[in-house]
Amino acid sequence: MLRAGIVGLPNVGKSTLFNALVANAKAEAANFPFCTIEPNMGVVSVPDERLEVLAKISQSQKIVPTRIEFVDIAGLVKGASKGEGLGNQFLANIREVDAILHVVRCFDNDDIIHVSGSVDPVRDIEVINLELSLADLSQIEKRIERVRKQAKKEKTAQAELEILEKISTVLNEGKSVRQMELTEEETEIIKPLGLLTNKPIIYATNVSEDDLAEGNEWVEAVKKFAIAESAKVVVVSAQVESELVELSEEEKQDFLESLGVTEGGLKSLIKATYELLGLRTYLTTGETETRAWTIVAGMKAPQAAGVIHTDFERGFIRAETVSYQDLVNCGSMNAAKEKGLVRSEGKEYVVKEGDVMLFRFNV
Repeated sequence: MLRAGIVGLPNVGKSTLFNALVANAKAEAANFPFCTIEPNMGVVSVPDERLEVLAKISQSQKIVPTRIEFVDIAGLVKGASKGEGLGNQFLANIREVDAILHVVRCFDNDDIIHVSGSVDPVRDIEVINLELSLADLSQIEKRIERVRKQAKKEKTAQAELEILEKISTVLNEGKSVRQMELTEEETEIIKPLGLLTNKPIIYATNVSEDDLAEGNEWVEAVKKFAIAESAKVVVVSAQVESELVELSEEEKQDFLESLGVTEGGLKSLIKATYELLGLRTYLTTGETETRAWTIVAGMKAPQAAGVIHTDFERGFIRAETVSYQDLVNCGSMNAAKEKGLVRSEGKEYVVKEGDVMLFRFNV
């Protein structure tokens, strides 16, 4: 399951946003630093309107969306890499996630304390990015000491030492590992290290209700900053998200439209996360269930089948495939087959977003 870690300085709205996103998993949200100590975790269903449509066509007994886990990690502060504010413990939690969701404060409110005394999202980002870089640098330097001894005898150790030294130079220049152009081999070598600055990052600019549609000058500053890292920026309002929790689906849509936006923060964040990680969704549908499956872009049919069960990949024969839109336009699988829109795809077929698939296998 995909895991996204929510990080940021204390009092930027992390836990409020988490509570809203994971409506049933209530993290403690209060107006003082280090309110969150242990990471709060909550699993949410990924919104996908296609599932309801397919379920009606197939008269499915149940719908199973794909899921994402949000981890609310305690507020980081300057010195976290050296243990300030229980920093080492918090940094260890970040190593375990697939993507970082960095919440930055882009609203002014005298009633909510800012640990640095004023609102400046780029400064706040740089504080946390520096701590993540210092934590990575410390880890890299320790690893270099161990590998240097092995490199005199082993070629694999020599290759690791080379990439570790390249990373050390980049980190000392104040850059992140995700800004480096790494080969597939180098990526595999450093993968076990779980480097913090190598994780894909989304900056969630937390704005007031009034700025949700258009953003503000702080949001623009974050967008400009994010370009260098090829990071995603999503505008959210923890205040609005917390209000949406109490509303029906129809009321939610009316409320969002009154604010000049078409979707809530959960959809925006999940969409950005999928794009950033290069993920795709294919669908299966039948009388028993209609279900969404998450795969990595570029996966071929047997690998995609393996997401359901390893036997599907091992004994893969073919995949009966139709695009979601073609199936909906036809109104039934039989009608789609009659029109020749259901294809029989083999082992080399690259699965596309929105493919509706039925795997044939033999074990």
